[in-house]
Amino acid sequence: MSKRVMYSMGLVSICMIVGVGIQLYHTPEIVGDEAAMIETDLVEDNLEGSSPGTIDVSKIYGKIQIVNSFPDYKVQVVDSFPDLRVQVVNSFPDKPGKWQMVKSFPDFKIQLVDSFPDFKIKYVSSFPGTK
Repeated sequence: MSKRVMYSMGLVSICMIVGVGIQLYHTPEIVGDEAAMIETDLVEDNLEGSSPGTIDVSKIYGKIQIVNSFPDYKVQVVDSFPDLRVQVVNSFPDKPGKWQMVKSFPDFKIQLVDSFPDFKIKYVSSFPGTK
């Protein structure tokens, strides 16, 4: 009989611990005025910073793989008004606009397109980077 009581007490203890854990990790619903305030803050943050969908091209450098499908970014090569000037290098692609072309283990996968790019590049032999 005492084993049954001990097992029951152990089971009740475990259930209580699990219940307390669920209560602690439960995220409360946000409704009413609080939800409106949070939404307003998010809209203001987007207006102050970059809008969703805007790419910081100064962070796109390193080992680059040209792919035909499943790219990280779609890029159009142009002669004027580029978003990023790209210098293809063989080593040390450690600054904005310096790209080392690789066939495996890239930092970014790029698909070259003729229309609807995420951003535009121009190949240069010196002074890579943004404007």
